[in-house]
Amino acid sequence: MRLTIRERDDRKPRNSNYEKDIVYVTKHSKWILRSIGIWPTVLDGAARFLPKIAFGLSNLILFFTVIPCILHIVYEQKDMIIRLKLFGLLSFCLTSLMKYWALAVRKPKIKECIEEVRNDWKQVEPYKDREMMLKYGRMGRNLTIICAAFMYTGGTIYHTIMQFATGMFVDEHNRMIKPLVYPTYSTLFDVQTSPIYELVYLVHCMCGYLIYSITAGACGLAALFATHACGQIDIVMSRLGDLADGKESSDLNRRLIEIVEHHLRILRFSATVQTVFQEICFVEFVGSTFIICLLEYYCITDWESSNTISLTTYTMLLISLTFNIFILCYIGELLMEKSSKVGLSCFTINWYHLPTKTIHGLILIIAMSNSPAKISAGKVVDLSLSTFGNILKTSLAYLSFLRTAVI
Repeated sequence: MRLTIRERDDRKPRNSNYEKDIVYVTKHSKWILRSIGIWPTVLDGAARFLPKIAFGLSNLILFFTVIPCILHIVYEQKDMIIRLKLFGLLSFCLTSLMKYWALAVRKPKIKECIEEVRNDWKQVEPYKDREMMLKYGRMGRNLTIICAAFMYTGGTIYHTIMQFATGMFVDEHNRMIKPLVYPTYSTLFDVQTSPIYELVYLVHCMCGYLIYSITAGACGLAALFATHACGQIDIVMSRLGDLADGKESSDLNRRLIEIVEHHLRILRFSATVQTVFQEICFVEFVGSTFIICLLEYYCITDWESSNTISLTTYTMLLISLTFNIFILCYIGELLMEKSSKVGLSCFTINWYHLPTKTIHGLILIIAMSNSPAKISAGKVVDLSLSTFGNILKTSLAYLSFLRTAVI
């Protein structure tokens, strides 16, 4: 009989280090997602409203930044080149906002996946199985750290050094114009007067933190769940390899039942992960294709104009976004490859020494492995390394069209 998450969680822990292991693999994703109100937490009293307050304030900050930017592009900005640069910035903000809403909608499923991860660490057998989980847990942790480092570094440079490197200038009305990260619609309020300028700049920096946290947090969470599933698959393949060592038929049947139950639990977990990330990956898939194209164009124009600071900033952002979509495609490829290897493992054991009834059970495992777990972008395209190559090729094709159209 299949145990629920709560029933399995109530059992006595097999891994005495499970609390330390859980903190090790989830710490960085938890830091990022908790700051934007997405990480599921159990709080008492008035504190239970903090995630909702964080989500509401975050949306308010994003709307305060995005709406004036849209009005400025539509009604005030006439220079086509500047419009094109602002369009890339606006596109990144809007895609981050859509990913944020998707994360919020899928929060109950995220909580379910986190509880499953916690319980697997709690019930993992010591030594060999724990080492396999730590191997993939370390991989997910490192991918999260690298993604966050790229995103926050590029974002910090864009929001500080690049803006102030351009310096203040005098407009046609002989007014001193101070730099802003995101343009505002002048009809709403005079942003150049103090302290309005300082407050708006602070909100823009908070908006920058939010959009980079959404991107890094979603990528890190996907890496956490996918690598955890891969670790569980390795445990199943290890137990399949030891299956032929059973001496008694009753022991053999019990071990096969445990393997099948574990495999089914992995497939259910992978299906939940797919549900969580299908909208997020679709937005990332479409948005990254266009934004990477625009960043490539910005790098070319800044190279031609010898604008070193702007070129460095856009190059860092280009690397960050490219690496971000690469991580999603890489973990999608890894999960697909690992889950398909379960069936192959059934061939590599000494299955011809097993009873006929047990061999029939292995055939069912092989049949289930023919439909491997995967992460798809809105059920339109599966994320894999070939998908990543197609994204880069498509962005280069758009870049060629863009340069021809602008020139």
